[in-house]
Amino acid sequence: MNTALNAVEERADELAALGESNEKLGRLDDSTAKILRDTGVIKMLQPAEHGGAEAHPRDFAETVMRIASLDGATGWVAGIVGVHPWEMAMCDAGVQEQIWGADDETWIASPYAPMGILKPVDGGYLFNGRWQFSSGTDHCQWIFLGAFLGDENGDRLMPPQNYHVILPRSDYTIVEDSWDVVGLRGTGSKDIIVKDAFIPTERAVAFSTMMDGSALAASGRTNPTYAVPFTTIFPLGITSAVIGIAEGALAHHMAYQRTRVQVTGTQVTDDPYVLFAISAAAEEIKASRTALLSNVTSIYDKVAAGEQITFNERAASRRTQVAAAWRAVRAMDEIVARSGGNGLRMDNPMQRFWRDGHMGLAHAIHVPGSVFHATALTDLDVVPPPGPMLSMI
Repeated sequence: MNTALNAVEERADELAALGESNEKLGRLDDSTAKILRDTGVIKMLQPAEHGGAEAHPRDFAETVMRIASLDGATGWVAGIVGVHPWEMAMCDAGVQEQIWGADDETWIASPYAPMGILKPVDGGYLFNGRWQFSSGTDHCQWIFLGAFLGDENGDRLMPPQNYHVILPRSDYTIVEDSWDVVGLRGTGSKDIIVKDAFIPTERAVAFSTMMDGSALAASGRTNPTYAVPFTTIFPLGITSAVIGIAEGALAHHMAYQRTRVQVTGTQVTDDPYVLFAISAAAEEIKASRTALLSNVTSIYDKVAAGEQITFNERAASRRTQVAAAWRAVRAMDEIVARSGGNGLRMDNPMQRFWRDGHMGLAHAIHVPGSVFHATALTDLDVVPPPGPMLSMI
């Protein structure tokens, strides 16, 4: 039973009502964050010894979709911040204790983009950089930051070596007023600055260990949730949020259209063209949901049976995720375009979902070019494909 989803349903009206406040604040309202804590959403993928549910990733995705259908920004933060306990579960046990030992409700932010340099020093590294897009960061006390390994002069080593670096709130600065965007305003995805922070060795995680399974092996964890590839589980929360946003837009569209009379005097319920568009969009959004959930369930079942996920399967998984997000947003566009001018007034929540959906589609994991290119090459037995196309697979 998905207890987190059940808890979200009980607070659904509250979450929906807080959407406007999140947007005005430019971050999640404190009341929104409290509901996410109360429902246990952020702890769904957290290890059991630290109060987590170690949930099936499908349950996590369904919960994020539902939250995003109530408010896009809240769903987005749930989808991103909610994935971080999954990775932390395979990090150093002592670091996990530092983060969750005193309070297992502690949230971890990101971003993973390698915008910093780790300079080796005695006992660890000296760390500097600036990052954008740290979603939900105001409510987090720790952070994962992407980095490249440097040499003794602080210059990036070649070939590049990617790390995820773990820092407490005291070691980084959140840049206020750095999140002024057209959509997902309520996520508070602000800039982060790190200057000369000392990083102990155990808090610098080679990304390759997450990709090749060695971090999982070292952790000793046996729950299949942790054997799902990083490049399946990390995008899962983001794509789930985008699909949920499209579902929310559809719900608001339907609520508005029930009593709408067009300028011609025709009720929408008597307009076959609008009705056709509604049904077509509903099926496209449902197909996106079904594809995403089926995809992650298939991968989970394979790792649960002890099978290794091949590069070809990882590539196909990413193609499914990207295509699902684009399909859902295109469908959302079809109904929004038929909502009439009043449907896009600022007092109609539909316009916020529309803006949020397009902002979510712009995330790097949803850029189709390299993913589709790499997947096609893989299908043609060019494995692995060359260069940066590997980064999202």
